[in-house]
Amino acid sequence: MTRNNDNVISEISEALIASGFEKGMVNAIGLILNQTMLIERDRYSNADPYERTGARVSSSNGFKGKTLTTRIGAIPLKVPQTRDCLFYPQTLEKGVRSERSLRLALAEMYIQGVSTRRVLKITEELCGFEISSTQVSRLTAQLDAELSSWRNRPLGAYHYLIMDARYEKVRYSGAVQDMAVIWAIGVTKDGGRTILGVSVSLSEAEQHWRKFLTDLVGRGLHGVQYIVSDDHQGLGVARKAVFSGVPWQRCQFHLAQNAQNHISKKLNKELVGQEIRAIFNATNQTQAEANLKAFIAQYDKTEPRLTQWAEHNIPEGFTVYQLDSKIQKKFRTSNLCERINQEMARRTKIIRVFPNEASCLRLVTAILVEIDEDWSSGRRFFQAA
Repeated sequence: MTRNNDNVISEISEALIASGFEKGMVNAIGLILNQTMLIERDRYSNADPYERTGARVSSSNGFKGKTLTTRIGAIPLKVPQTRDCLFYPQTLEKGVRSERSLRLALAEMYIQGVSTRRVLKITEELCGFEISSTQVSRLTAQLDAELSSWRNRPLGAYHYLIMDARYEKVRYSGAVQDMAVIWAIGVTKDGGRTILGVSVSLSEAEQHWRKFLTDLVGRGLHGVQYIVSDDHQGLGVARKAVFSGVPWQRCQFHLAQNAQNHISKKLNKELVGQEIRAIFNATNQTQAEANLKAFIAQYDKTEPRLTQWAEHNIPEGFTVYQLDSKIQKKFRTSNLCERINQEMARRTKIIRVFPNEASCLRLVTAILVEIDEDWSSGRRFFQAA
């Protein structure tokens, strides 16, 4: 299933020369998108145009006009149709959810009168046209339905559960509050990974975590044999209630960071951090416990607060030794969530304060959907033996 790329390149060049750069770019991008959508339809149909083959699953059925509004202008497109009416090109959808969410969040700030000149400028740059309250309402309804469907999709069996949380500033009841954004990643026994869900609430209280985990189970999550997270407020009680008896691994990275809060000023914090990481780098639990015992003996008299904390908390990072040694490094921290955390921070910092809870949930969901789609077409988290 191939198309003549030389003809497309020639058409793009002619569009740029004949129309001038600005208008030519609009025409060129239109040609690229139209050609990409045709390739997608061929792949969906499992056959080339006019090809007679028993492998074909659908037939072409003309085109439907669509105008794509972008920052460089309105791009007229011809969206390929199929007779079964089930095909829609990902070219028009992939990678745009988060930008649409960002547009809506900024637009809501503008319409509700809480924006600044800077926000208005950003809105105009992102959208390329003025946004009305009617347009915002219509786009919000469409996008929310799509994202809600993803958040409530059925789940299945996942051996490993990784969870994390972050805070975003949201306008709530006339005041700006820090709201908790929590999410979970599921990993199958053969290394497949997916983002299971996300939730936004006023805090990380036990009720929020319990409802979130209960909803995951209600959507079909089962088979969980191992959980890794930081010691988030409220999560411990909720986890024990919903996943009673499932081993829990406390993130070793955050444990080493938490130790800094229990060290006196006279002690070298960097050195202590290295010594704690050395405890976790043991090849088995017996060696790790021996390393911890030696660490406590070393600082027991000079740093009693540190050793008391270490004796109680560091063993919570030893659960990983129950797993196969080949995958222990993958599940001794929640660093997989931390990378998502960084991406969320990068994408949400432009807004600073969300106008409402729904706006916050919309954008973080869109970001997670994009990450999840990348995972589904990429490498597994680990390779099964």
